[in-house]
Amino acid sequence: HGRNRLHKKISNLLFNSIKINRSMGLRVNSSQFTLGGKPFRILGGSLHYFRLPRAYWMDRMVKMKACGLNTLTVDVPWSLHQPEKGELRFQGGLDIESFLHLAAEVGLWVILRPGPYIGSDLDLGGLPSWLLRDREMKLRTTYPGFIAAVNMYFDKLIPKMVPFQFKKGGPIIAVQVENKYGSHARDGNYMSFIKEALQERGISEVLLTSDDHEGLKYGGPNSPVLVMELWTGRSDGWGGLHHNLVAVVREILRRGMSINLYMFHGGTNFGFMNGALANPSYKALVTSYDYDAPLSEAGDYTPKYHLLRDLLSEILSEMPGLRWKEEYETAILFQHLSLWDALPYTHEPFKSQFPVNMENLPVNNGNGQAYGYTLYETTIIRGGSLKSGRNIQDRALVFVNQSYIGIFHHKNVELAVPDGKKRTLSLLVENCGRVHYGKDMDNQRKGIVGNILLNHTPLRDFTIYSLDMTTDFIDSLYRAPWKSVPNKPSFPGFFQGRLFVNGYPSDTFMKLPGWSKGVVFINGQNMGRYWDAGPQQALFLPGPFLNSGMNQVIVFEEAEGDFKIQFEDSPDLGMTVDI
Repeated sequence: HGRNRLHKKISNLLFNSIKINRSMGLRVNSSQFTLGGKPFRILGGSLHYFRLPRAYWMDRMVKMKACGLNTLTVDVPWSLHQPEKGELRFQGGLDIESFLHLAAEVGLWVILRPGPYIGSDLDLGGLPSWLLRDREMKLRTTYPGFIAAVNMYFDKLIPKMVPFQFKKGGPIIAVQVENKYGSHARDGNYMSFIKEALQERGISEVLLTSDDHEGLKYGGPNSPVLVMELWTGRSDGWGGLHHNLVAVVREILRRGMSINLYMFHGGTNFGFMNGALANPSYKALVTSYDYDAPLSEAGDYTPKYHLLRDLLSEILSEMPGLRWKEEYETAILFQHLSLWDALPYTHEPFKSQFPVNMENLPVNNGNGQAYGYTLYETTIIRGGSLKSGRNIQDRALVFVNQSYIGIFHHKNVELAVPDGKKRTLSLLVENCGRVHYGKDMDNQRKGIVGNILLNHTPLRDFTIYSLDMTTDFIDSLYRAPWKSVPNKPSFPGFFQGRLFVNGYPSDTFMKLPGWSKGVVFINGQNMGRYWDAGPQQALFLPGPFLNSGMNQVIVFEEAEGDFKIQFEDSPDLGMTVDI
Protein backbone atom coordinates (compact mmCIF):
# COMPACT_ATOMS: atom_id res chain seq x y z
CA HIS A 1 0.00 0.00 0.00
CA GLY A 2 2.78 2.38 0.98
CA ARG A 3 4.43 1.97 -2.41
CA ASN A 4 1.15 2.53 -4.31
CA ARG A 5 0.50 5.65 -2.30
CA LEU A 6 4.04 6.73 -3.15
CA HIS A 7 3.31 6.19 -6.87
CA LYS A 8 0.17 8.29 -6.68
CA LYS A 9 1.92 10.98 -4.70
CA ILE A 10 4.74 11.17 -7.25
CA SER A 11 2.29 11.29 -10.18
CA ASN A 12 0.25 14.04 -8.53
CA LEU A 13 3.30 16.09 -7.71
CA LEU A 14 4.83 15.86 -11.11
CA PHE A 15 4.60 18.55 -13.71
CA ASN A 16 0.94 19.21 -13.10
CA SER A 17 1.11 21.81 -15.83
CA ILE A 18 2.58 19.41 -18.40
CA LYS A 19 0.33 16.91 -20.15
CA ILE A 20 2.70 14.28 -21.47
CA ASN A 21 2.33 10.80 -22.87
CA ARG A 22 3.86 8.66 -20.14
CA SER A 23 3.87 5.48 -22.22
CA MET A 24 6.63 6.78 -24.52
CA GLY A 25 9.85 7.40 -22.62
CA LEU A 26 13.00 9.11 -23.85
CA ARG A 27 13.90 7.82 -27.31
CA VAL A 28 16.66 8.52 -29.77
CA ASN A 29 15.86 9.21 -33.41
CA SER A 30 18.72 9.74 -35.87
CA SER A 31 19.84 13.06 -34.41
CA GLN A 32 17.43 14.05 -31.67
CA PHE A 33 15.62 12.82 -28.58
CA THR A 34 11.87 12.52 -28.16
CA LEU A 35 10.04 12.37 -24.82
CA GLY A 36 6.37 11.37 -24.72
CA GLY A 37 6.59 11.22 -28.51
CA LYS A 38 7.55 14.91 -28.90
CA PRO A 39 10.99 16.35 -29.78
CA PHE A 40 12.99 16.98 -26.62
CA ARG A 41 16.36 18.53 -25.94
CA ILE A 42 18.12 17.61 -22.72
CA LEU A 43 19.46 20.74 -21.07
CA GLY A 44 20.97 19.09 -18.06
CA GLY A 45 23.21 19.87 -15.12
CA SER A 46 24.85 17.70 -12.47
CA LEU A 47 23.96 18.25 -8.82
CA HIS A 48 25.18 15.96 -6.02
CA TYR A 49 22.93 15.64 -2.97
CA PHE A 50 25.87 14.26 -0.96
CA ARG A 51 27.97 17.39 -1.54
CA LEU A 52 25.51 19.85 0.01
CA PRO A 53 23.36 20.07 3.14
CA ARG A 54 19.90 18.57 2.71
CA ALA A 55 18.40 21.93 3.70
CA TYR A 56 19.81 23.40 0.46
CA TRP A 57 18.67 20.74 -2.04
CA MET A 58 15.56 22.69 -3.04
CA ASP A 59 17.39 26.03 -3.31
CA ARG A 60 19.98 24.63 -5.75
CA MET A 61 17.28 22.93 -7.87
CA VAL A 62 15.18 26.10 -8.15
CA LYS A 63 18.30 28.02 -9.24
CA MET A 64 18.97 25.30 -11.82
CA LYS A 65 15.44 25.61 -13.20
CA ALA A 66 15.71 29.42 -13.25
CA CYS A 67 18.85 29.08 -15.40
CA GLY A 68 16.80 27.38 -18.12
CA LEU A 69 17.85 23.78 -17.48
CA ASN A 70 15.21 21.06 -17.67
CA THR A 71 17.11 18.01 -16.39
CA LEU A 72 19.08 17.19 -13.26
CA THR A 73 21.80 14.54 -13.44
CA VAL A 74 22.57 12.81 -10.16
CA ASP A 75 25.24 10.30 -9.19
CA VAL A 76 24.71 7.75 -6.41
CA PRO A 77 27.84 7.18 -4.24
CA TRP A 78 27.95 3.53 -3.18
CA SER A 79 30.76 4.26 -0.67
CA LEU A 80 28.57 6.68 1.29
CA HIS A 81 25.40 4.57 1.12
CA GLN A 82 27.17 1.36 2.21
CA PRO A 83 30.13 2.28 4.42
CA GLU A 84 29.94 -1.20 5.98
CA LYS A 85 28.82 -4.37 4.21
CA GLY A 86 26.01 -4.99 6.67
CA GLU A 87 24.19 -1.64 6.49
CA LEU A 88 22.76 0.62 3.82
CA ARG A 89 22.18 4.26 4.65
CA PHE A 90 19.38 6.21 3.00
CA GLN A 91 18.52 8.63 5.80
CA GLY A 92 19.28 12.31 6.38
CA GLY A 93 21.64 13.76 3.78
CA LEU A 94 21.61 10.41 1.91
CA ASP A 95 17.83 10.27 1.43
CA ILE A 96 17.91 10.05 -2.35
CA GLU A 97 14.17 9.32 -2.54
CA SER A 98 13.40 12.71 -0.97
CA PHE A 99 15.89 14.30 -3.36
CA LEU A 100 14.05 12.80 -6.35
CA HIS A 101 10.70 13.94 -4.91
CA LEU A 102 12.04 17.50 -4.74
CA ALA A 103 13.30 17.36 -8.34
CA ALA A 104 9.81 16.33 -9.44
CA GLU A 105 8.24 19.11 -7.39
CA VAL A 106 10.52 21.72 -8.94
CA GLY A 107 9.76 20.34 -12.41
CA LEU A 108 13.14 18.89 -13.37
CA TRP A 109 13.57 15.61 -15.23
CA VAL A 110 16.30 13.33 -13.86
CA ILE A 111 19.13 11.31 -15.39
CA LEU A 112 20.18 8.77 -12.75
CA ARG A 113 23.77 7.53 -12.55
CA PRO A 114 23.69 4.62 -10.08
CA GLY A 115 27.19 3.35 -10.88
CA PRO A 116 28.29 1.13 -9.21
CA TYR A 117 31.40 3.14 -10.19
CA ILE A 118 30.57 6.86 -10.65
CA GLY A 119 34.00 8.54 -10.66
CA SER A 120 32.76 12.02 -9.67
CA ASP A 121 36.16 12.92 -8.16
CA LEU A 122 35.29 10.83 -5.07
CA ASP A 123 37.62 8.59 -3.07
CA LEU A 124 37.91 5.35 -5.13
CA GLY A 125 35.35 6.79 -7.56
CA GLY A 126 32.56 6.15 -5.07
CA LEU A 127 33.38 2.47 -4.55
CA PRO A 128 33.49 1.34 -0.88
CA SER A 129 37.02 0.72 0.40
CA TRP A 130 36.02 -2.60 2.03
CA LEU A 131 36.11 -4.12 -1.45
CA LEU A 132 39.91 -3.83 -1.24
CA ARG A 133 40.08 -6.19 1.77
CA ASP A 134 40.14 -8.93 -0.88
CA ARG A 135 43.76 -9.14 -2.11
CA GLU A 136 42.59 -10.49 -5.50
CA MET A 137 39.91 -7.83 -6.01
CA LYS A 138 39.46 -6.62 -9.57
CA LEU A 139 37.21 -3.56 -9.42
CA ARG A 140 34.85 -2.85 -12.34
CA THR A 141 35.04 -6.38 -13.76
CA THR A 142 32.99 -9.57 -13.55
CA TYR A 143 35.37 -10.83 -10.82
CA PRO A 144 33.04 -12.86 -8.53
CA GLY A 145 33.83 -10.82 -5.39
CA PHE A 146 32.96 -7.56 -7.16
CA ILE A 147 29.81 -8.96 -8.79
CA ALA A 148 28.50 -10.31 -5.46
CA ALA A 149 28.97 -6.92 -3.80
CA VAL A 150 27.27 -5.06 -6.67
CA ASN A 151 24.30 -7.45 -6.55
CA MET A 152 23.91 -6.94 -2.80
CA TYR A 153 23.99 -3.13 -3.27
CA PHE A 154 21.66 -3.01 -6.29
CA ASP A 155 19.17 -5.28 -4.47
CA LYS A 156 18.72 -2.45 -1.97
CA LEU A 157 19.17 0.64 -4.17
CA ILE A 158 17.38 -0.12 -7.45
CA PRO A 159 13.93 -1.04 -6.01
CA LYS A 160 13.92 2.43 -4.39
CA MET A 161 14.55 4.02 -7.80
CA VAL A 162 12.03 2.03 -9.88
CA PRO A 163 8.86 3.99 -8.86
CA PHE A 164 10.57 7.27 -9.84
CA GLN A 165 10.82 6.28 -13.52
CA PHE A 166 9.09 8.35 -16.23
CA LYS A 167 6.72 5.58 -17.34
CA LYS A 168 5.55 5.23 -13.74
CA GLY A 169 4.83 8.93 -13.44
CA GLY A 170 8.23 9.86 -11.99
CA PRO A 171 11.04 12.21 -13.07
CA ILE A 172 13.72 9.67 -14.18
CA ILE A 173 13.91 9.77 -18.00
CA ALA A 174 17.22 7.90 -18.39
CA VAL A 175 19.69 5.82 -16.42
CA GLN A 176 23.42 5.80 -17.09
CA VAL A 177 25.22 2.45 -17.11
CA GLU A 178 28.50 2.74 -15.12
CA ASN A 179 30.75 5.66 -16.10
CA LYS A 180 33.44 6.09 -18.77
CA TYR A 181 34.04 2.35 -18.96
CA GLY A 182 35.44 2.71 -22.45
CA SER A 183 38.62 4.31 -21.18
CA HIS A 184 39.00 1.57 -18.57
CA ALA A 185 37.67 -1.41 -20.56
CA ARG A 186 39.26 -4.58 -19.23
CA ASP A 187 36.35 -6.99 -19.24
CA GLY A 188 34.13 -7.44 -22.29
CA ASN A 189 31.28 -8.88 -20.21
CA TYR A 190 31.13 -6.21 -17.55
CA MET A 191 28.91 -3.56 -19.19
CA SER A 192 26.32 -6.15 -20.23
CA PHE A 193 26.33 -7.50 -16.65
CA ILE A 194 25.56 -4.01 -15.26
CA LYS A 195 22.92 -3.39 -17.93
CA GLU A 196 21.15 -6.65 -17.05
CA ALA A 197 21.55 -6.02 -13.32
CA LEU A 198 19.61 -2.75 -13.76
CA GLN A 199 16.95 -4.16 -16.08
CA GLU A 200 16.19 -7.30 -14.11
CA ARG A 201 15.55 -5.14 -11.03
CA GLY A 202 12.97 -3.09 -12.90
CA ILE A 203 14.82 -0.28 -14.69
CA SER A 204 12.94 0.21 -17.97
CA GLU A 205 13.87 3.73 -19.12
CA VAL A 206 16.50 4.35 -21.78
CA LEU A 207 20.07 3.44 -20.80
CA LEU A 208 22.99 5.76 -21.55
CA THR A 209 26.76 5.53 -21.26
CA SER A 210 29.25 8.35 -20.82
CA ASP A 211 32.65 8.23 -22.51
CA ASP A 212 35.25 10.55 -23.92
CA HIS A 213 35.95 10.57 -27.66
CA GLU A 214 38.53 7.76 -27.48
CA GLY A 215 36.62 5.66 -24.97
CA LEU A 216 33.49 5.58 -27.17
CA LYS A 217 35.10 2.87 -29.31
CA TYR A 218 35.10 0.51 -26.33
CA GLY A 219 32.36 1.63 -24.02
CA GLY A 220 29.46 3.19 -25.80
CA PRO A 221 26.91 3.67 -28.55
CA ASN A 222 27.13 5.42 -31.87
CA SER A 223 24.67 8.32 -31.56
CA PRO A 224 26.59 11.39 -30.36
CA VAL A 225 23.57 13.61 -29.72
CA LEU A 226 24.26 14.16 -26.03
CA VAL A 227 27.36 15.68 -24.47
CA MET A 228 27.05 13.90 -21.11
CA GLU A 229 29.84 15.76 -19.34
CA LEU A 230 30.60 19.24 -20.56
CA TRP A 231 33.03 20.24 -17.83
CA THR A 232 32.11 23.67 -16.53
CA GLY A 233 35.45 23.80 -14.74
CA ARG A 234 37.84 21.43 -13.03
CA SER A 235 38.46 20.05 -9.57
CA ASP A 236 41.58 21.37 -7.84
CA GLY A 237 44.49 19.43 -6.38
CA TRP A 238 46.34 20.50 -3.23
CA GLY A 239 49.45 22.53 -4.05
CA GLY A 240 48.15 23.60 -7.48
CA LEU A 241 46.10 26.49 -8.87
CA HIS A 242 42.33 27.01 -8.87
CA HIS A 243 40.90 26.17 -12.35
CA ASN A 244 38.68 28.30 -14.55
CA LEU A 245 37.14 27.29 -17.90
CA VAL A 246 35.17 29.20 -20.52
CA ALA A 247 32.41 26.92 -21.83
CA VAL A 248 31.60 25.89 -25.42
CA VAL A 249 27.88 25.75 -24.73
CA ARG A 250 26.89 28.18 -27.48
CA GLU A 251 28.36 25.98 -30.22
CA ILE A 252 26.79 22.79 -28.86
CA LEU A 253 23.40 24.49 -28.73
CA ARG A 254 23.86 25.88 -32.24
CA ARG A 255 24.27 22.32 -33.49
CA GLY A 256 21.02 21.33 -31.81
CA MET A 257 22.72 18.83 -29.50
CA SER A 258 21.68 17.92 -25.98
CA ILE A 259 23.98 18.73 -23.10
CA ASN A 260 24.73 17.99 -19.48
CA LEU A 261 26.84 20.46 -17.52
CA TYR A 262 29.24 18.74 -15.13
CA MET A 263 28.94 20.36 -12.65
CA PHE A 264 26.05 22.83 -12.63
CA HIS A 265 26.75 23.19 -8.91
CA GLY A 266 29.70 21.38 -7.36
CA GLY A 267 29.33 21.78 -3.60
CA THR A 268 31.84 20.49 -1.07
CA ASN A 269 33.91 17.37 -0.41
CA PHE A 270 32.87 17.24 3.24
CA GLY A 271 34.80 14.84 5.47
CA PHE A 272 37.25 12.66 3.56
CA MET A 273 35.20 12.01 0.42
CA ASN A 274 37.65 13.64 -2.03
CA GLY A 275 39.36 11.61 -4.71
CA ALA A 276 42.87 11.96 -6.16
CA LEU A 277 44.62 12.00 -9.51
CA ALA A 278 47.28 9.41 -10.37
CA ASN A 279 48.81 11.07 -13.45
CA PRO A 280 51.32 12.51 -14.00
CA SER A 281 51.89 11.95 -10.27
CA TYR A 282 49.67 11.48 -7.22
CA LYS A 283 47.68 14.59 -6.31
CA ALA A 284 44.82 14.66 -3.79
CA LEU A 285 41.83 16.89 -4.52
CA VAL A 286 40.91 19.80 -2.28
CA THR A 287 37.90 20.05 0.04
CA SER A 288 36.02 22.61 -2.05
CA TYR A 289 34.17 21.16 -5.02
CA ASP A 290 33.29 24.62 -6.30
CA TYR A 291 34.43 23.39 -9.73
CA ASP A 292 34.20 26.93 -11.08
CA ALA A 293 30.60 25.86 -11.84
CA PRO A 294 27.79 28.28 -12.83
CA LEU A 295 26.50 28.15 -9.25
CA SER A 296 29.33 28.60 -6.73
CA GLU A 297 30.12 26.29 -3.81
CA ALA A 298 27.90 28.41 -1.55
CA GLY A 299 25.07 28.55 -4.11
CA ASP A 300 25.81 32.04 -5.43
CA TYR A 301 25.31 33.12 -9.05
CA THR A 302 28.48 33.54 -11.12
CA PRO A 303 29.04 35.36 -14.44
CA LYS A 304 28.88 31.89 -16.03
CA TYR A 305 25.38 31.40 -14.60
CA HIS A 306 24.14 34.65 -16.15
CA LEU A 307 25.70 33.82 -19.55
CA LEU A 308 24.04 30.39 -19.52
CA ARG A 309 20.71 31.79 -18.43
CA ASP A 310 20.76 34.24 -21.37
CA LEU A 311 21.54 31.33 -23.73
CA LEU A 312 19.13 28.77 -22.32
CA SER A 313 16.11 30.59 -20.97
CA GLU A 314 13.34 31.33 -23.43
CA ILE A 315 11.18 32.67 -20.63
CA LEU A 316 13.29 34.15 -17.87
CA SER A 317 11.79 32.90 -14.64
CA GLU A 318 12.54 34.68 -11.40
CA MET A 319 15.93 34.01 -9.83
CA PRO A 320 15.71 33.09 -6.14
CA GLY A 321 17.37 35.49 -3.70
CA LEU A 322 20.77 34.67 -2.20
CA ARG A 323 21.57 33.66 1.35
CA TRP A 324 23.29 36.03 3.73
CA LYS A 325 26.91 35.15 4.60
CA GLU A 326 28.17 35.96 8.09
CA GLU A 327 31.55 37.05 9.45
CA TYR A 328 31.32 35.45 12.87
CA GLU A 329 33.58 36.45 15.71
CA THR A 330 36.92 34.62 15.72
CA ALA A 331 36.79 31.34 17.62
CA ILE A 332 39.60 30.93 20.15
CA LEU A 333 40.62 27.29 20.58
CA PHE A 334 41.50 27.31 24.26
CA GLN A 335 41.74 23.56 25.00
CA HIS A 336 44.36 21.09 23.83
CA LEU A 337 44.67 17.31 23.69
CA SER A 338 47.87 15.82 22.28
CA LEU A 339 47.51 12.94 19.86
CA TRP A 340 49.44 10.71 22.26
CA ASP A 341 47.03 11.49 25.13
CA ALA A 342 44.06 10.76 22.85
CA LEU A 343 45.15 7.21 22.00
CA PRO A 344 43.55 5.43 25.00
CA TYR A 345 40.13 6.77 23.90
CA THR A 346 40.26 5.52 20.31
CA HIS A 347 39.60 2.08 18.77
CA GLU A 348 41.34 -0.77 20.62
CA PRO A 349 44.92 -0.92 19.23
CA PHE A 350 45.85 -3.93 17.14
CA LYS A 351 49.16 -5.79 17.51
CA SER A 352 50.71 -7.32 14.42
CA GLN A 353 54.08 -8.73 13.47
CA PHE A 354 53.77 -7.14 10.01
CA PRO A 355 52.38 -3.75 9.00
CA VAL A 356 48.69 -3.99 7.98
CA ASN A 357 47.04 -1.56 5.56
CA MET A 358 43.98 0.45 6.70
CA GLU A 359 41.39 -1.55 4.80
CA ASN A 360 42.50 -4.84 6.38
CA LEU A 361 42.57 -3.63 10.00
CA PRO A 362 40.15 -5.53 12.28
CA VAL A 363 37.90 -2.51 12.97
CA ASN A 364 34.38 -1.36 12.07
CA ASN A 365 32.71 -4.78 12.23
CA GLY A 366 35.18 -6.44 9.90
CA ASN A 367 35.03 -3.71 7.26
CA GLY A 368 38.45 -2.21 8.01
CA GLN A 369 39.29 1.49 8.07
CA ALA A 370 38.12 3.59 5.13
CA TYR A 371 39.48 7.10 5.75
CA GLY A 372 41.55 9.27 8.04
CA TYR A 373 44.83 8.45 9.76
CA THR A 374 46.47 5.30 11.09
CA LEU A 375 49.27 5.33 13.66
CA TYR A 376 51.91 2.57 13.45
CA GLU A 377 54.30 2.17 16.42
CA THR A 378 57.26 -0.14 16.87
CA THR A 379 60.45 -0.32 18.98
CA ILE A 380 63.85 0.44 17.44
CA ILE A 381 67.24 -0.15 19.07
CA ARG A 382 69.43 2.00 16.80
CA GLY A 383 69.33 4.91 14.35
CA GLY A 384 70.20 4.98 10.66
CA SER A 385 68.49 5.14 7.28
CA LEU A 386 64.71 4.67 7.21
CA LYS A 387 63.29 3.89 3.75
CA SER A 388 59.59 3.77 2.84
CA GLY A 389 60.09 2.13 -0.54
CA ARG A 390 56.78 3.68 -1.74
CA ASN A 391 54.96 1.63 0.90
CA ILE A 392 53.57 4.72 2.65
CA GLN A 393 50.18 5.70 1.24
CA ASP A 394 49.93 8.63 1.15
CA ARG A 395 51.82 10.69 3.70
CA ALA A 396 53.42 9.93 7.05
CA LEU A 397 54.71 12.09 9.87
CA VAL A 398 57.55 10.22 11.58
CA PHE A 399 58.38 10.49 15.30
CA VAL A 400 61.00 9.01 17.61
CA ASN A 401 59.80 8.96 21.23
CA GLN A 402 56.99 11.32 20.16
CA SER A 403 59.43 13.86 18.79
CA TYR A 404 59.08 14.71 15.06
CA ILE A 405 61.95 13.71 12.76
CA GLY A 406 60.52 14.10 9.25
CA ILE A 407 57.94 13.19 6.65
CA PHE A 408 57.40 10.48 4.05
CA HIS A 409 55.28 11.12 0.95
CA HIS A 410 55.16 10.02 -2.68
CA LYS A 411 58.31 11.96 -3.53
CA ASN A 412 60.18 11.73 -0.23
CA VAL A 413 61.06 8.11 0.54
CA GLU A 414 64.09 8.24 2.88
CA LEU A 415 64.71 9.71 6.35
CA ALA A 416 67.63 9.75 8.77
CA VAL A 417 66.81 8.40 12.26
CA PRO A 418 69.14 9.89 14.92
CA ASP A 419 71.36 7.45 16.83
CA GLY A 420 70.20 6.14 20.18
CA LYS A 421 69.23 3.09 22.21
CA LYS A 422 65.78 1.53 22.64
CA ARG A 423 63.07 3.98 21.52
CA THR A 424 59.56 4.10 20.04
CA LEU A 425 59.28 4.84 16.33
CA SER A 426 55.84 6.18 15.32
CA LEU A 427 54.48 6.69 11.81
CA LEU A 428 51.24 8.68 11.52
CA VAL A 429 49.95 7.77 8.04
CA GLU A 430 47.17 9.66 6.27
CA ASN A 431 44.92 8.46 3.46
CA CYS A 432 44.84 11.75 1.50
CA GLY A 433 42.26 10.37 -0.95
CA ARG A 434 42.11 7.28 -3.15
CA VAL A 435 42.57 7.69 -6.89
CA HIS A 436 39.13 7.95 -8.54
CA TYR A 437 39.92 7.13 -12.14
CA GLY A 438 42.14 5.02 -14.35
CA LYS A 439 44.22 1.88 -14.19
CA ASP A 440 45.53 2.33 -10.63
CA MET A 441 42.25 1.78 -8.82
CA ASP A 442 42.95 -1.79 -7.68
CA ASN A 443 46.10 -0.51 -5.92
CA GLN A 444 44.49 2.07 -3.67
CA ARG A 445 45.08 0.42 -0.30
CA LYS A 446 46.17 3.01 2.25
CA GLY A 447 48.37 3.17 5.35
CA ILE A 448 51.56 1.10 5.32
CA VAL A 449 51.17 -1.34 2.42
CA GLY A 450 54.56 -3.14 2.52
CA ASN A 451 57.90 -3.24 4.30
CA ILE A 452 59.54 -0.16 5.81
CA LEU A 453 63.30 -0.68 6.08
CA LEU A 454 65.63 0.54 8.81
CA ASN A 455 69.21 -0.04 7.59
CA HIS A 456 67.83 -2.56 5.06
CA THR A 457 66.00 -4.56 7.74
CA PRO A 458 62.17 -4.60 7.59
CA LEU A 459 60.43 -3.20 10.69
CA ARG A 460 58.32 -5.73 12.62
CA ASP A 461 56.04 -6.00 15.69
CA PHE A 462 53.68 -3.05 15.33
CA THR A 463 51.00 -1.60 17.55
CA ILE A 464 48.45 -0.06 15.18
CA TYR A 465 45.85 2.59 16.06
CA SER A 466 42.96 3.35 13.72
CA LEU A 467 42.23 7.10 13.84
CA ASP A 468 39.35 7.36 11.39
CA MET A 469 38.13 10.77 12.64
CA THR A 470 34.44 9.86 12.34
CA THR A 471 31.76 11.57 14.46
CA ASP A 472 31.92 8.58 16.85
CA PHE A 473 35.68 8.99 17.08
CA ILE A 474 35.37 12.70 17.96
CA ASP A 475 32.62 11.92 20.49
CA SER A 476 34.89 9.39 22.19
CA LEU A 477 37.41 12.17 22.90
CA TYR A 478 34.95 13.90 25.30
CA ARG A 479 36.25 11.65 28.07
CA ALA A 480 39.91 12.44 27.36
CA PRO A 481 42.00 14.78 29.57
CA TRP A 482 41.73 18.10 27.67
CA LYS A 483 43.88 20.88 29.17
CA SER A 484 44.25 24.62 28.60
CA VAL A 485 46.50 25.26 25.62
CA PRO A 486 50.07 25.45 27.02
CA ASN A 487 52.71 27.89 25.71
CA LYS A 488 54.20 25.17 23.54
CA PRO A 489 51.49 22.57 22.89
CA SER A 490 52.58 19.27 21.40
CA PHE A 491 51.74 18.44 17.79
CA PRO A 492 49.98 16.57 16.30
CA GLY A 493 47.07 17.49 18.55
CA PHE A 494 43.40 18.33 18.91
CA PHE A 495 42.35 21.89 19.73
CA GLN A 496 38.89 22.78 20.97
CA GLY A 497 36.91 26.00 21.20
CA ARG A 498 33.47 27.46 20.62
CA LEU A 499 31.67 29.48 18.00
CA PHE A 500 28.72 31.51 19.21
CA VAL A 501 25.89 32.12 16.73
CA ASN A 502 23.38 34.82 17.54
CA GLY A 503 19.97 33.98 16.05
CA TYR A 504 19.48 32.00 12.85
CA PRO A 505 22.77 30.47 11.59
CA SER A 506 24.16 31.74 8.27
CA ASP A 507 26.72 30.33 5.86
CA THR A 508 30.31 31.35 6.53
CA PHE A 509 33.86 30.52 5.44
CA MET A 510 36.53 29.30 7.89
CA LYS A 511 40.06 30.61 7.57
CA LEU A 512 43.05 29.11 9.40
CA PRO A 513 45.98 31.31 8.29
CA GLY A 514 48.31 30.33 11.15
CA TRP A 515 47.76 26.58 10.79
CA SER A 516 49.57 24.07 8.62
CA LYS A 517 47.55 20.94 7.78
CA GLY A 518 44.65 19.14 9.36
CA VAL A 519 40.91 18.65 9.70
CA VAL A 520 38.07 20.79 11.14
CA PHE A 521 35.06 19.38 13.03
CA ILE A 522 31.96 21.47 13.78
CA ASN A 523 29.62 19.92 16.37
CA GLY A 524 31.41 16.61 15.74
CA GLN A 525 30.86 16.73 11.97
CA ASN A 526 33.93 16.50 9.72
CA MET A 527 34.01 19.61 7.50
CA GLY A 528 37.05 18.44 5.56
CA ARG A 529 40.78 19.08 5.31
CA TYR A 530 42.71 22.33 5.18
CA TRP A 531 46.32 22.60 4.04
CA ASP A 532 48.57 25.64 3.72
CA ALA A 533 49.88 24.17 0.44
CA GLY A 534 46.77 25.77 -1.14
CA PRO A 535 45.23 26.76 -3.40
CA GLN A 536 42.11 26.65 -1.20
CA GLN A 537 42.43 29.13 1.68
CA ALA A 538 38.97 28.98 3.28
CA LEU A 539 36.56 26.12 4.05
CA PHE A 540 32.83 26.53 3.39
CA LEU A 541 30.71 26.09 6.53
CA PRO A 542 26.98 25.94 5.68
CA GLY A 543 24.51 27.48 8.13
CA PRO A 544 22.51 24.22 8.49
CA PHE A 545 25.54 22.60 10.19
CA LEU A 546 25.48 25.24 12.93
CA ASN A 547 23.23 25.63 15.97
CA SER A 548 21.75 28.87 17.13
CA GLY A 549 23.84 29.60 20.24
CA MET A 550 26.88 27.51 21.12
CA ASN A 551 28.82 25.38 18.60
CA GLN A 552 31.75 23.11 19.34
CA VAL A 553 34.80 23.57 17.12
CA ILE A 554 37.61 20.98 17.10
CA VAL A 555 40.72 21.15 14.91
CA PHE A 556 43.10 18.25 14.43
CA GLU A 557 46.42 19.84 13.43
CA GLU A 558 49.55 17.98 12.35
CA ALA A 559 52.32 20.52 12.85
CA GLU A 560 51.60 24.12 13.93
CA GLY A 561 48.75 26.46 14.75
CA ASP A 562 47.81 29.89 16.10
CA PHE A 563 44.80 28.54 18.06
CA LYS A 564 42.11 30.61 16.41
CA ILE A 565 39.73 30.28 13.46
CA GLN A 566 38.48 33.28 11.51
CA PHE A 567 35.04 33.34 9.90
CA GLU A 568 34.62 35.38 6.73
CA ASP A 569 31.71 36.20 4.44
CA SER A 570 33.41 35.31 1.14
CA PRO A 571 35.24 32.27 -0.27
CA ASP A 572 38.97 32.10 -1.03
CA LEU A 573 39.81 29.32 -3.47
CA GLY A 574 43.29 30.67 -4.20
CA MET A 575 45.20 31.70 -7.30
CA THR A 576 43.34 31.12 -10.56
CA VAL A 577 44.60 29.72 -13.87
CA ASP A 578 42.65 29.80 -17.15
CA ILE A 579 42.54 26.50 -19.03
